[in-house]
Amino acid sequence: MLFSYLAHRHACKTKQQERQDRIAHLSPVFHEPLTRDDTHILDQPVSALVKRVQDGAVAPTDILVAYGKKALEAHEKTNCLTEIMIGAAETWARECNTQGPLAGIPVSLKDTVGVEGWDNCIGYSAWVGQPCARDSALVRLLRDAGAVPFVKTNIPITLLSFESTNAVFGRSTNPHNAKYSPGGSSGGEAALLAYGGSRIGIGTDVAGSVRVPAHYSGIFSVRASVGRFPRTGSGTMYSPMARTLEDLETFWRAVCVPIPWREPEIAQKKLKWGVMWDDGVVRPSPACARALQMVIDTLSKHGHNVVTFDPPSPYEGIRLASQLIFTDAGETATAPMRAFEWIDPGMREAMAMFRLPSLLRRLYTWYVRHIRRDAVYAGLLDGWRAKDPAECMRLAAAREGYKMRWLDALQAQDLDFVLSVPNALPAVPHGGMKTGWRACGYTFLFNLLDYSAGVLPVTRVDASMDRLSGFKPRNAIEAGAYTLYDAKDMHGLPVGVQIVGRRFEEEKVLAGMKIVQTAAEDGLA
Repeated sequence: MLFSYLAHRHACKTKQQERQDRIAHLSPVFHEPLTRDDTHILDQPVSALVKRVQDGAVAPTDILVAYGKKALEAHEKTNCLTEIMIGAAETWARECNTQGPLAGIPVSLKDTVGVEGWDNCIGYSAWVGQPCARDSALVRLLRDAGAVPFVKTNIPITLLSFESTNAVFGRSTNPHNAKYSPGGSSGGEAALLAYGGSRIGIGTDVAGSVRVPAHYSGIFSVRASVGRFPRTGSGTMYSPMARTLEDLETFWRAVCVPIPWREPEIAQKKLKWGVMWDDGVVRPSPACARALQMVIDTLSKHGHNVVTFDPPSPYEGIRLASQLIFTDAGETATAPMRAFEWIDPGMREAMAMFRLPSLLRRLYTWYVRHIRRDAVYAGLLDGWRAKDPAECMRLAAAREGYKMRWLDALQAQDLDFVLSVPNALPAVPHGGMKTGWRACGYTFLFNLLDYSAGVLPVTRVDASMDRLSGFKPRNAIEAGAYTLYDAKDMHGLPVGVQIVGRRFEEEKVLAGMKIVQTAAEDGLA
């Protein structure tokens, strides 16, 4: 155990020094202040930069310099970067496909993405110093399109948190307020994009890992249905994130596979939007409920039909999802960890429950259900254990039945979209996952259903308008989440809304996001 700990300390120190050295040894131009030309490049949307590269009006290396400088500035502010690939990217930029649909565009990557010759240790010290043997399918796709990978971004160890902290790379902070998380698990990516150090980034989303960071950090993302975009080695879907909705759509048009882009025909239609107000576990905080109500009011003002949606029990879906994601009781996520390696406080709580002897766990669940009279929390505790293959099959069958009931409910109300908050709270303070880790239902539910879902920012927390009063928690999960809510401390943090379509409706979801954004520009913000 001692040798394991010493190896852990050495790996962390080595990796952090490597990151500092790579920054220090970059070409001198990357350490110079931003020039007027750099600022002009940073202000242009992706589509305009691509056109200029294709026309020979700007060199990909000039774009890389501008974004390299800004990314290093963002890193100094938020600790958002893991692998500094900018030096190698100078060569990649000179050799990129200058006629591709992403010609010359620097793209940032979550640390999970495999790039030949570069680590993707994802916060595990045991995986430091093990560079990828070849580019992942996603990186090959990006290179074919002319994009230039240039940095990788921070994540939480285990990838199961809405904070982005690990012992190897440290803690990433929210660029809007350093006391708060930028989200997780694609939190470093969100911080970089929100700061302006990249325009397009790649994350993954297994329970909300691109949508919650978008909500916390004030950027745009769409969670891809399984099969619409390349996967990680573990089967998790990659999904794009962007500074603007225009850039997000440009990216989707450029690289969506294997289904080509399909133009949605809804821009001029009055659509039907169903509102899911409550996931049955944690009610939306005043700030998040206000953001959702603002969108509802504006859509209604513009002639859209907005109704309350009464879906099959969201709580039932969240219970199913939580059992399916932890069929191995967290063993896969924690197996690479060394002795005394830091772990997210929320994951530590979860693992403590998983490792309880079966009898003690059943007794605790009985106590929660019958003494504390908390059926919601007890229902989730029931599933926090390892499952055998037969039970996994039963859960998979239950999931398919639940999906059918959701489809029936959508068709019964003839809905084009579902609207919800992305999370019950705005960004959480650092360490908040200790009490807030179970509050993920508004995003996790749509991973279970495999629906396309996007998040866009619509407002900010207001200390006077979003005060909490007269609140009484319905269950332990809601109580834990609301210990983190403080409108005064959160003042100015971004607040988003979530727009949900059906499976493989990414184009339609993007169109719905544009409708909301257009309405926002007509008085919402």
